[in-house]
Amino acid sequence: MRPIAEPTRASIQVAASAWFATLVASIVGAQIVIALSGRGGDSLTDLPFRYTAAALVFQWGSTIAILWFVSARCLTGHPVADFALRFKWIDALGIPLGILSQLVLLELIYWPLRALFEDTFSRVELERPARELTDRASGGWKVVLVVAVVVCAPVIEEILYRGLLLRSLDARIADMLALLISALWFAAVHIQGLQFLGLFAFGLVLGSCVQRTGRLGMAILTHAAFNATSLILLW
Repeated sequence: MRPIAEPTRASIQVAASAWFATLVASIVGAQIVIALSGRGGDSLTDLPFRYTAAALVFQWGSTIAILWFVSARCLTGHPVADFALRFKWIDALGIPLGILSQLVLLELIYWPLRALFEDTFSRVELERPARELTDRASGGWKVVLVVAVVVCAPVIEEILYRGLLLRSLDARIADMLALLISALWFAAVHIQGLQFLGLFAFGLVLGSCVQRTGRLGMAILTHAAFNATSLILLW
């Protein structure tokens, strides 16, 4: 095993292949959950939230396994160093940054669009995907939703999109181009047309946190605060 003091970065081919493997795993996991539900739904949104939770466990478990494999076979074998999964006290600035991104940045992006295309970019339409998720969680499943959205998603997505993909791009192309590509990638993979611009802008914020600090801590806390603020607004 190579020493932890000399972390390397994955090639773009390895990073892209790892991301694609996580995508396939998530699709397969969702189809398995739908099949096992016996409910005959076409998608997870047709089923109670517990099935979405099961699919997320499969997806995130697969993602962690793939990232671990990449670290062991292609990098140093030390995931914390390979993906810059470190925190410092200054990273707590990500909390107000995430809140401001949700309350101010998104409003600055969508306010002119809402003025021009009121029905298309109304708050109801923009919130629809998130509300469809939160409305299906009731009782104790709300706690599961909070943990998934505020803890699990920020950590795992930041390791994948910034710790692996962005850092891989940073090592081989100009920082600004790497930032733009990673933000586009992050926004596109969510497959939410109306939310694309907001996700792209937020991807730029998260990527900038990593490029400026050289670690994931601030980006993870920014992402967590952003998601937590969204839940509070919806509830």
